[in-house]
Amino acid sequence: MNSSEHIDVLMVDDDVELGELVQQYLTNDGGFNITFCNDSVEGVNLALSTDFNVIILDVGMPKLNGFDALKQIRQSKLTPVLMLTARGDHIDRVIGLEIGADDYLPKPCNLRELSARLKALHRRSSMQESELVTPSKKGFQVGDLALVTSSQTVTIDDELVVLTGAEFLVLEILVQHAGCVVEKNDIAKHALDRPITFFDRSVDVHVGNLRKKLGPLTSGLQRIKTVRGRGYLYVSEI
Repeated sequence: MNSSEHIDVLMVDDDVELGELVQQYLTNDGGFNITFCNDSVEGVNLALSTDFNVIILDVGMPKLNGFDALKQIRQSKLTPVLMLTARGDHIDRVIGLEIGADDYLPKPCNLRELSARLKALHRRSSMQESELVTPSKKGFQVGDLALVTSSQTVTIDDELVVLTGAEFLVLEILVQHAGCVVEKNDIAKHALDRPITFFDRSVDVHVGNLRKKLGPLTSGLQRIKTVRGRGYLYVSEI
């Protein structure tokens, strides 16, 4: 990222003390413009009316919890979203990813890790956007599925399938290696810009979302096969 560029972040969390701490840390860390909002309803309105590079959403908020806020945002925006969940609450993490979050961190979060995750989300999103202005139309066709990297679009039988940024990147690496197993760690590095951790189910949930959105093959088989202990494989029908 160029030193003159900044990552515009919206943080929605009812914990004002945490918000101020994050704001101060990320501002001092450099490269961030932070907008903090401690009201979830107002936060959703800001997310929908303003273009941010990344959004941070806390799960446990009054008025409108993080899940409902994310649902409203995802109705019209695919801005990368990182959710803050209660430490040890794996269910919240899975639900957030299923609804459309790109990544998550448990609270209380390590601010250095938060900064790294936000930069990774922005870097990945910026790379996808930069491809839109290049003449390259790099794409992949596997059976009835077509994936075009330059426009970040996926179609099945010419019908558009709407995916989040993380879902698209998970599918991209699987389709690139259709018929071959892709290790979970390789998927995480490609889609999340970080290695997978021991209890991290991010890749699994993104794959589950893809299965629902893409549907089965014409044969009735799942498009994405689980290879236990290794990773996933996109099935290439002959």
